[in-house]
Amino acid sequence: MAANITVQSPKKRDALDGLRDFIYKHKYKLISVAAVVVLLILWELGSIFGWFNPKFIPPISSVWSAFTDTLANGYNGYSLGAHLWASMRRLLIAIAVAFIIAVPLGLLAGANKVVHAILDPFIEFYRALPPLAYYTLLVLWFGIGDMSKITLLTLNAFAPIFISTVFSVEQIPQDRINGARSLGSNGVDLFLNVIFPSCLPQILTGLRTAVGVAYATMVAAEMVAAVSGIGWLVLDASKYVRYDIVYYGIIIMGAIAILIDAVIRLIIKRVTPWTQT
Repeated sequence: MAANITVQSPKKRDALDGLRDFIYKHKYKLISVAAVVVLLILWELGSIFGWFNPKFIPPISSVWSAFTDTLANGYNGYSLGAHLWASMRRLLIAIAVAFIIAVPLGLLAGANKVVHAILDPFIEFYRALPPLAYYTLLVLWFGIGDMSKITLLTLNAFAPIFISTVFSVEQIPQDRINGARSLGSNGVDLFLNVIFPSCLPQILTGLRTAVGVAYATMVAAEMVAAVSGIGWLVLDASKYVRYDIVYYGIIIMGAIAILIDAVIRLIIKRVTPWTQT
């Protein structure tokens, strides 16, 4: 009796090989996705079987319903998009201002010890302070509008970018600079083709750190003194025991943080491909 032998078609084998390659290439990302799915399943099961108090941990369906309602009708006179844009606009302006000021000053301080000695005590003093400690002064000076928040976020983002830039200049091998000079590179040409490219990976790493720190500070600042923004939305909803809104607000905060970090990592990869392994 002849044995039954199943022969896979070439297309099916190619599809299976492609699936295996995809799983192997993205296995850690798939593990991360699976972990999130498991958490959501446990959340839903806890709601179904009464493991949680629904007042404090509402079911996923309630959170989703609150999200869609806010998406359609807004919250306290502002659409959800307006709240998100208010937060992102403050963050983007602050990061841009901090980057424009911190990078040139960092390059100058890294190359000139006198400039570094002048700036260092002030930066070391204020960067160790909790941001909300001096936010009170900024509110007194600029009010509860965007100016006080943008100033706070700019100060918060400035220090990581400045310190990374100074460190990157100090780490450039002197032989590299001497070699470029021996080939006739001086002044602006030396800066653009040797110094700045050498510093760029560290500068962008500092930018990534600065964005994360400033984002967390932005949410806290909006909870202290604001009338719009995702942080204010979460705080205001908590006052009225709308924990369904609080939960989706927190989820949106985390999702935005992940998205921003992913974009910055992509920029770093594209702008400094020579640092990638």
